[in-house]
Amino acid sequence: MARLPDHGRGLGGDRGGHVLGPRPRGRPLGWPGDEVGWGLHPDAQGRGVALEAARAALDHAFDGLGWTSVIHCIDPDNRPSQALAERLGSTNLGPTRLPPPFQDAPVDRWGQSRDAWRARRGNP
Repeated sequence: MARLPDHGRGLGGDRGGHVLGPRPRGRPLGWPGDEVGWGLHPDAQGRGVALEAARAALDHAFDGLGWTSVIHCIDPDNRPSQALAERLGSTNLGPTRLPPPFQDAPVDRWGQSRDAWRARRGNP
């Protein structure tokens, strides 16, 4: 599986420099949308860190950065990331392509609008 570039700042980390939660990545050249992505060190999985950090990252992306929509590029076989996207209210928008050197990686584009996020969070 391709390793995706980190184009943002982590919202959490441990002393070893492992990213423990999601972060807004923005839209690098050729990327299919403004992305909040995540990557968790195995020691951080199963503790609710990803959900809490993803909610904060989405709040920041929509309210702080002014994004109108957000995506998550997820490998079709990565069920834990799909489950997190679903818990956030995102839906699978179908297959997408990433720019080189990731163009051959199988990726589904998940996402939602700012309005849908705000309605879900109870703050229109």
